[in-house]
Amino acid sequence: MPLVRIDALGADPTRLDALGRAVHEALVETLGIPADDHFQILVGHDGTNSTLRYGSYLGVERDHGIVYVAITMRFGRTAAQKQALYRRIAELAQAYAGTEPRNVFVTVTENGSADWSLGHGAAQYLQAADT
Repeated sequence: MPLVRIDALGADPTRLDALGRAVHEALVETLGIPADDHFQILVGHDGTNSTLRYGSYLGVERDHGIVYVAITMRFGRTAAQKQALYRRIAELAQAYAGTEPRNVFVTVTENGSADWSLGHGAAQYLQAADT
């Protein structure tokens, strides 16, 4: 169950929705997550009251079209699966939201089954392992 946070500079609700759809579809396609496993935090920054900073680190020329995608999920994906995920997110972000692939910055943070409560104050993944 990934939890996704997308932060985009100058993004209206339509662009945020398109970015969310791109990331979700990429997760379904590349990692095989269930289609209804859809938990996202979508945040648009106006550049005045809130903003995003970016640079040209490692020779990638980013600009005001920057989109940060932070994905938290349980351990278990290979480096090749993650690379396929990054590529697909960039492709779909361009197709759905017009975001240039150079402006798609993705991080993945992994954790264990005990690190999730999906409601009711329970650790559902631990309970599933006990049955």
